[in-house]
Amino acid sequence: MSDTYRLFGLELSPYSVKVRSYLRYKRIPHEWVVRHMGNLAEFQRHAKLPLIPLVIGPDGVALQDSTPILETLEARFPEPSIHPPDPATRFVSALLEEYGDEWGNKWMFHYRWWYEADQVSAAERIARANLPGAEESAVEKMAAAVRARMVPRLSFVGSSESTRPLIEASFVHAVELLEAHLAGRPFLFGGRPAFADFGLWGQLYNLSTDPTPGALLRARASRTMAWIERMLEPVAEGDFEPWSALAPTLEPLLRDEVAGRFLPWSSANALALEAGEADFTIDLSGQPFTQQVQKYHAKSLDALRKRYRAIPDRTILDPILTRTGCRDWLGPAPR
Repeated sequence: MSDTYRLFGLELSPYSVKVRSYLRYKRIPHEWVVRHMGNLAEFQRHAKLPLIPLVIGPDGVALQDSTPILETLEARFPEPSIHPPDPATRFVSALLEEYGDEWGNKWMFHYRWWYEADQVSAAERIARANLPGAEESAVEKMAAAVRARMVPRLSFVGSSESTRPLIEASFVHAVELLEAHLAGRPFLFGGRPAFADFGLWGQLYNLSTDPTPGALLRARASRTMAWIERMLEPVAEGDFEPWSALAPTLEPLLRDEVAGRFLPWSSANALALEAGEADFTIDLSGQPFTQQVQKYHAKSLDALRKRYRAIPDRTILDPILTRTGCRDWLGPAPR
């Protein structure tokens, strides 16, 4: 039996490239399979949901959803670990992975489908990936269809004329904080990639390929761009750093972005779902943010809270979370 995993994905899917980066880092034998119309039937035979990434193991068992994929593979391939040995730092890494997956995706989706240049670029690249070798007329037709389908979906991530300033300010501020944090270290937690690197990187890599956010990153964030390039083929360059070394530049990200925007939004979404509401509005940084309720986000917040409760000794972690404003959002949802 082959020991090769097959990863169905697309370059424009942040969750697909997140898994690919992980497989490359772990040196797990794998085949990158661009999902397109020609292999759609094979994909559908294995996929329980019409979503990428899809990983098919050597045993034929399929995995979907990038975070459970990484967690399943980490149990099979524990070295080199993507988890810092200290439980407190390990949880912070998981928290930032969740932030990247759920809040960072707002940056990516917003920029990709808000501005015309980004819409055109993404739609054409998606069409070419789905129709390899097709005539230009077919590519143009599919690109137009992709654009027509995706632009109205901006509301799914809460992107609107009223929320655009907040989403873009969040992206710019997060990049500024990352730029400071990556001074003198190759990865977010030191000399090797952690869980958080993969979650944040998938979104930022895709942002770097789109015209508007890509230009911003290249103009203002040389260290972040170097990290983005490094994560394409990540290689451990040292050990994880202790929290005392990480705290000065990583705690501002936790305070301003994770506690300031992401966790309040995620908690409000979960409460709205519990109340049976179709949408919700929450004040973030003095600005109202309205979005449709998302079931998956509530599920992932619940998983994060369970991860927090499972830590037997939080004497080091809780002061970090309290200092940065994250702690109150990790118990029962505030009411």
